[in-house]
Amino acid sequence: MMSELDGLKALVTGGASGIGRATAELLAARGALVAVLDLDPSSVDKPLRGYAADVSDDTSVRSAVTAAADDLGGIDILVNNAGIGAAGTVADNDDAEWHRVLDVNVLGIVRTTRAALPLLRASAHAAVVNTCSIAATAGLPQRALYSASKGAVQALTLAMAADHVREGIRVNCVNPGTADTPWVGRLLDRADDPAAERAALNARQPMGRLVTADEVAAAIVYLASPAAASVTGTALAVDGGMQGLRLRPAGQ
Repeated sequence: MMSELDGLKALVTGGASGIGRATAELLAARGALVAVLDLDPSSVDKPLRGYAADVSDDTSVRSAVTAAADDLGGIDILVNNAGIGAAGTVADNDDAEWHRVLDVNVLGIVRTTRAALPLLRASAHAAVVNTCSIAATAGLPQRALYSASKGAVQALTLAMAADHVREGIRVNCVNPGTADTPWVGRLLDRADDPAAERAALNARQPMGRLVTADEVAAAIVYLASPAAASVTGTALAVDGGMQGLRLRPAGQ
């Protein structure tokens, strides 16, 4: 049976775990040939192909994108998912940390897309999907640096969509709420009361639970697929209603 992504070649950054891994596996299940770029691709196994890359290093990115494209026979879909977190107010992180997080979360997308653009231009079905965050559109406490980086990702997504729409390249982003991933697990482990922190994160989202990596992956794969051929310059929230809903307190 033919699948919607049969024959398409996809590249996923940060694809060895969490949302990236779920996305890479779903792309492959739908018929795509998938390359994963990650700092540590050792856990990546068939049908996925793993390549070591550091999105904060341009030479590393160009080398990995070239190797992946050579092996796959091109690139039709680019998922810019690699990213790191940060906590605190504007007063809590020094300049070096600001530079580090912005270098990965924003410039990482720039480097990977820049390297992939010639290949995307040659594709009859070119799609870029950036992993953004609810932090781009909601003022969350203790997330100044992270929110600034994701706000930049959403603005960058719109600008890229405008730049490349006439080249046949669609560019969109997904804005997950807090997702139940290894990264969030590590964040919870560092909390004074991990159980209370998890309960607070669950309660923050109107559906009352964390988003799953598979749910975010499904949104990414939709935006990357031919089914979304008329969708570009959008931010798709996968956040349990956090962006748009304003519920009364329970019992009222």
